[in-house]
Amino acid sequence: MRIRNLYPGSWGSNCYLLISGGNAAIVDPSADVKTLTAALKEEGASLRCILLTHGHFDHIVSLDTLRQATGAPAMIHASELEFPSDSHKNAFADLFFMDRTYRAPEEGLCDGQTLWLGEESIRVIHTPGHTCGSVCYLCNEEFLITGDTLFDGGYGRFDLYSGDARALMRSLLSLRELPGHLPIYPGHGGSTTLAQALNKLDI
Repeated sequence: MRIRNLYPGSWGSNCYLLISGGNAAIVDPSADVKTLTAALKEEGASLRCILLTHGHFDHIVSLDTLRQATGAPAMIHASELEFPSDSHKNAFADLFFMDRTYRAPEEGLCDGQTLWLGEESIRVIHTPGHTCGSVCYLCNEEFLITGDTLFDGGYGRFDLYSGDARALMRSLLSLRELPGHLPIYPGHGGSTTLAQALNKLDI
C-alpha cells in the first residue's frame, strides 16, 4: 500500500491518499476537492471510501464536496457519527463562534474492525482522548495513520467536546503494543516512527 500526503490542507491538517492497485482511500479530506480529484486521476485509482480519524472541522473540509464528486462513502468511529453535522461537536462553533456543518458519514466503525482496500488491509484502532471516537488506521501492517492522537513529539488537545486527558494517556500507552519501527503519519506535522514519537512524550 502506498501513501501520499496531499498537504497543505485546512489549518495545517494533513490529508492522506492511500493507493492499492487501482483502489484508493482518502483519510481526512482537509485539502480542496480539486486537489483530491486531481490526485486520484493522476494515480488512475477509484476512490472506494473516505476515512476520518475524528470529526473535527479542520479534517473534514472537503467531506461533502468529495462525496458529491465521487460517490464514495465516508466512515468514522460510531461514537462520532454526529460530529460533522454539529458545529459544537466538530469544534467550529467553539473556536469561531459560527456554524459549519457537513452531512453525517455513511458508516460507523468499531475498534478492531478490518477494512479492505483491494487486497490490502486497514485495521481500525480506537484511541479515544483527543475526541471520544478518535482512531488510528494500521495500514497493511506497514504504517500507522495516527490523526490527532499522536504527533512527532506531541499529541492532540483534549479540552474540546468529548476530550479526555486520562483516556488519551491510556490510548498513547496502548500504542506501545505495536511495533516501534512502524512509520506514523499524523494529523498535523511530519512523519516519524512510532517509537521515536512515543519516546519524546513524558508518559
